[in-house]
Amino acid sequence: MTPAGSSSVQPRLFTPLYRNYALGILVLGYVVNFVDRSILAILLEPIKQELELNDTQLGLLGGLAFALFYSTLGIPIAALADRYSRVRILAVSMVVWSAMTAVCGLANNFLTLLAARVGVGIGEAGASPPSHSLISDYFPLEKRATALSIYALGIPFGSMIGNYVGGWGAANLGWRDTFLLVGLPGIAVALLTWFTLREPPRGMSEAPTKQPTQSEAPAVGSVLRLLWQRVSFRHLAFAAGLHSFVGYGAGTWNAPFLIRSHDMPIADVGSWLALISGVGAIGTFLGGYLADRFARQSGNNRWYLWVPGYATLFMVPLQAVAYLYGDVRAVIASMMVIAIFSGMYLGPSFAMTQALVVVRMRAVASAILLLVLNLVGMGLGPYLIGIASDLFAPEFGTESLRYALCLTMAVNIWTAAHYFLGAKSLPGDLERADQIDATA
Repeated sequence: MTPAGSSSVQPRLFTPLYRNYALGILVLGYVVNFVDRSILAILLEPIKQELELNDTQLGLLGGLAFALFYSTLGIPIAALADRYSRVRILAVSMVVWSAMTAVCGLANNFLTLLAARVGVGIGEAGASPPSHSLISDYFPLEKRATALSIYALGIPFGSMIGNYVGGWGAANLGWRDTFLLVGLPGIAVALLTWFTLREPPRGMSEAPTKQPTQSEAPAVGSVLRLLWQRVSFRHLAFAAGLHSFVGYGAGTWNAPFLIRSHDMPIADVGSWLALISGVGAIGTFLGGYLADRFARQSGNNRWYLWVPGYATLFMVPLQAVAYLYGDVRAVIASMMVIAIFSGMYLGPSFAMTQALVVVRMRAVASAILLLVLNLVGMGLGPYLIGIASDLFAPEFGTESLRYALCLTMAVNIWTAAHYFLGAKSLPGDLERADQIDATA
């Protein structure tokens, strides 16, 4: 790798067309990321039957085992991304997670499948921190939440493809060949990233007063201390983690829920969940777009946390319909609207994390947010819901998962409280971030 400071690329070379192309490539990489990450959820039932697993084990596969490595390795990889080529780190990471997704199809017991999922998590740890840092150099602050929301479209689109291909593959190919089918194409995207993306100079889209004045990035500890001093970030990070708890918990268990409680064939479940994920892209884009627009028009940056706060509250009554109502048509319709509100936190949360630190802290700051988001959300959401389902099983039988999923309603109310508390101190924290010198 070459040090990032040695890049010979000049800002003038990055036309609006190229910036949009670069964003498109990063979105494509994130789509592949989420196809490989989410494919497991739709395959849980056939995996459970063949390998004779319980819901606690399935929750471990879908959450904690992946999240521990994905989240903790994200910080050292991000530290490298603040020092070396973000493009190359991203491309190598794509190869690793794509290959390990294919290896999942070769697993013959719980431990080998667990090890393969850990490998996917290790590779995907190098995805978002470098990408967030690149986008923050391609796009200025007033457009950054929108750009990061567009990047986050990889989540609903990747989930949509993963659900559809997973449902079709489970019915026609079997779960093993389905892992091979979705894993290998990511290597081609990695090559496209390596050969066509150019590394932007650090701070390219910042005002001259915020340009980095040193070639070395601060230590991880310095970034942690700075973020801990930002009260708004503490609330934002915890809110995002709780929000992710609900999102990953539902994303992992919605397919088994529809199969067990509504007797839906797995191919139909895949198709419906694919449509729900695609509809969710509306909210993923709107979250950043509305936050940018409301903040710009009102001159009040609190909108960056108010937008996800209100969206989270709106989800709660819809969740009651989704998990307690008997008519599957109403359940599917509610899940579609939930998907719209669920994705609205992504762009604003990522944008404010980037805005609260100096230029050469961005990849590590993103990794710290993702550490909280994924340990609380991806790690605990699927796992604890799986445990709750097993605990409820003696009383509720096959309906135990329905009531385990209802626990997410209380979590969403808790989540919204942190968004609104964080909004109170956000303007002052952003002002302090503007004043701090890049050598801090």
